[in-house]
Amino acid sequence: MGLLLGLRGRNLYRLMRVLCGLSFMMYGYDAGVLGGILSHPPFLQAMGNPTDNWTIPMISSSYTLAACVTSLFVTSFSFRIGRRGCIIIGCGGAIIGAAIQSSSYGVPQIIVGRLVTGFGIGCISSSVPTYLAETGVNMGDRGPAAALNGALLISGVPLAYWIDYGFTKTYTQASWRVPIALQCIFAIIGGGLMIFMPDTPRWYYAKMRIEEGDSVLCRLHDKPLDDPQVQETKREILAAMESELEANKSLRWTQFLTMGIVDRSPLRIARRLSMCFWITFIREWMGVNVVVYYSTIILGNTGISPELVTLMAGVMNTVFALGTIPLIFTIERFGRRKIMFWGAVGLSIALLIFIIMIALPHQTTATQWTAVAFIFIFIFIFGYSWQGIIWLYAVEISPLEYRHIGASFASFGEWLSSFLTVFAGPIGIAQVGWRMYLWILVGDLVGCAFIYFLCPETGNRTLEQVDELFYVQSRSDKESIIKVPIEKSGV
Repeated sequence: MGLLLGLRGRNLYRLMRVLCGLSFMMYGYDAGVLGGILSHPPFLQAMGNPTDNWTIPMISSSYTLAACVTSLFVTSFSFRIGRRGCIIIGCGGAIIGAAIQSSSYGVPQIIVGRLVTGFGIGCISSSVPTYLAETGVNMGDRGPAAALNGALLISGVPLAYWIDYGFTKTYTQASWRVPIALQCIFAIIGGGLMIFMPDTPRWYYAKMRIEEGDSVLCRLHDKPLDDPQVQETKREILAAMESELEANKSLRWTQFLTMGIVDRSPLRIARRLSMCFWITFIREWMGVNVVVYYSTIILGNTGISPELVTLMAGVMNTVFALGTIPLIFTIERFGRRKIMFWGAVGLSIALLIFIIMIALPHQTTATQWTAVAFIFIFIFIFGYSWQGIIWLYAVEISPLEYRHIGASFASFGEWLSSFLTVFAGPIGIAQVGWRMYLWILVGDLVGCAFIYFLCPETGNRTLEQVDELFYVQSRSDKESIIKVPIEKSGV
């Protein structure tokens, strides 16, 4: 382990990225693994063969409910134990939860396992994006790292699906228990090696552990402390901390009641933290988890044969993962704002065509496969535009002292919206059919408006320089809510 402790520079940063990627891949794997076994006879037998309409949705959504609650609760200890400590605890929770789930005989036990796993994933989703962003020493590091992390997250979904697909060809209890237990591999490797990694220099400085912050900053730059680049980075971090302390004087908790619309703090802290919540809430409202969790139901709505539905569901999840890859190479070139805005536009168009095709009273082979094609296009666009960027964007717009809160707000927004959509999705489809997808279409259109009016471009800046996008000295709230975020952003 001395080799790990001696890593410096790009090698250290690459290992940090790999470990964060493993944690997020587990997150994706866990999100997808249950979907392939929910209707598997041995699983249903172990659960007592439930016949009501609520048991299966509750098993699925209990995980997101736990992650949702954890994402708020984690603010009480995440700053104290650090980004790294939170990741380690999350991996530990995921291991325990997977063990409980894979040994379940009955609904209560598997729900407990899902809740424990949800706690672990809630910790991971609240801390990994911050850890990644704060350990990148170059402005161009954050975008590709976050995009790769998003790609690994989504890669976990088809990986889980195809493992399920293979195991469920047999009808034994191991056919559903083994796929659930396999997620422990990610947590053991990722969490175990993270013990030997340092926390971020920004966290050490925020905790006034200056010497440790200096040491980690030097390791990441692979340069001595008196190097101009190291000194400039340190100066920016400490200056940002000082500015935020000054801004704290005008910050009131009542500003959060208006979701940051009325925010008189110079750095618009309440508004920025509120944006963290809304951008991830809207992301889930745009339909990704409904499509991922209930892919077989959605493809069944197109009218294709049941034999093709299972195969096409696996292909669709693979297309989702493939969509995340181009972002790694283009995020810094095109910028966060353009990709999110035009992505939301594309999602709206693709979903509208899908809705029209499945709503037609007389289905034909052409309309069925057109619907399949456009739901594939929808999930590919989502993978490229809204999957990996959102986590990064929430971290980038959060002030240093409140970054753990911003990450928690972002995680809470995602999990709250995810719980609502995962729980209500199949019920809505069963009750109102294709009309349920109109609600998702509204979410896509809201995403267009949110990005256009409220989200500035954060690329090609250090984390500390992002404060300048929100700094307002003498403008009314009415002006600042629209004009400040849009300045120099473009679409």
